[in-house]
Amino acid sequence: MSNSHRFKLFVMMVLEFFIWGAWLPLIFGYLPSLGFTPGEQSLILNAFPIAAIVGMFFSNQFCDRNFAAEKFLAFSHLIGGVAMLGLAFTKSFWPFFGLMLTHCLLYVPTISITNSIAFANMKDPQKEFGLVRMGGTLGWILAAWPFTFILVDWNKVHDANPHGLVNWLGTVLSSGLTGDALKSATVWTFIVAGVASLLLAAFSFVLPHTPPRKASEGAGESLAWLEALKLLKHPFVLVLWIVTLMDAFVHNCYFNWTGSFLGAATTAGGVGIPGNWIMPVMSVGQVAEMLTMFILGATLKRLGWRATMIVGILGHAARFAVYAYCPQYPWLIIAVQILHGICYAFFFATVYIFVDAYFPKDARASAQGLFNVMILGLGCLLANSICPYLGQKVFMHDGVTNFHGLFLVPMFCAIAAIIALALFFHPPKTAAIVEPSH
Repeated sequence: MSNSHRFKLFVMMVLEFFIWGAWLPLIFGYLPSLGFTPGEQSLILNAFPIAAIVGMFFSNQFCDRNFAAEKFLAFSHLIGGVAMLGLAFTKSFWPFFGLMLTHCLLYVPTISITNSIAFANMKDPQKEFGLVRMGGTLGWILAAWPFTFILVDWNKVHDANPHGLVNWLGTVLSSGLTGDALKSATVWTFIVAGVASLLLAAFSFVLPHTPPRKASEGAGESLAWLEALKLLKHPFVLVLWIVTLMDAFVHNCYFNWTGSFLGAATTAGGVGIPGNWIMPVMSVGQVAEMLTMFILGATLKRLGWRATMIVGILGHAARFAVYAYCPQYPWLIIAVQILHGICYAFFFATVYIFVDAYFPKDARASAQGLFNVMILGLGCLLANSICPYLGQKVFMHDGVTNFHGLFLVPMFCAIAAIIALALFFHPPKTAAIVEPSH
């Protein structure tokens, strides 16, 4: 792969995940502030996984068979970006839900599409994908840090009247918004995400041309998603698909609860981190993810598919164990965020590479979409349906959340996924494309 193509694919990943990373971490605390019920919150949050499932059968199928991937990317981010900007000015439930659904229906399929564009222009995906996908990690990090200056109590800064740049900067960084003021300022996350989406729409036109492959040209099934689904007849693919659902549920529990946990007062069992530092603290995991991506290829060759994935899921179990048993140590809670790199790279990124190695190339976007149904679809749907209820009803008493009991749920779920993967996932020793039956 040429350096020019590598750079363009890297920037594509930066913008793709910047969009998602800008609005996701704080939305879980923002929705209750609008007066939405737990059920309404679940509907809004589930727009994302619903879009992943719809995308598997329609958007990815359309792109695989009929549309140049980079043009599909441009159209999706143009319309999706406008919808995201609209969320910043919407307070009523149904308009909010409609705009979020519109954005997600157009955005979520592009996660598979960007993977497909990258894989289609690589000679050695196991070696090259980790470095290109690292751009997505960087994008998530870049999305978090501007908010250390956006989500600031500027009245407090003005009253302090600091002198000199160093003192001013220190005052700003220590004057994060909290409570209702933080929730009100969360609208900026939608504005930043919308602008980034429009930038990616424009940038898509300089990406490498990635044409579709028609079924009439020997691509197999006319329905690309059906070709991908047929591969579930192989036991090792089916087992991985189910374990991916379990790990995706655990992964999304992290996003549902971590922001509130970090921002909650220590007297309420939380960590007590100021509002403008919540997203940067969560981005520590993405910094670690970048470093982990560097060694992903070497790790896969040394440990193999199964052991690498088990280590990835083990990271989730360890992180939630620290959340549950050590909330009184803020430094440890911040430090344990580095496990996110292991969780993502060693499981989800490995799954994407595994899919590219074993699935037919003519259905590449739908093959990625098949696992995104679990990673971004059903796993997310399950977490977003259960987490608001668990956090605001089952494990909340007199307005105080029992974080200890709450975090034991995903911890034990991760342990169960590890056991299932260790016992039942046995792929062929050498990677070869598995052909579906026709």
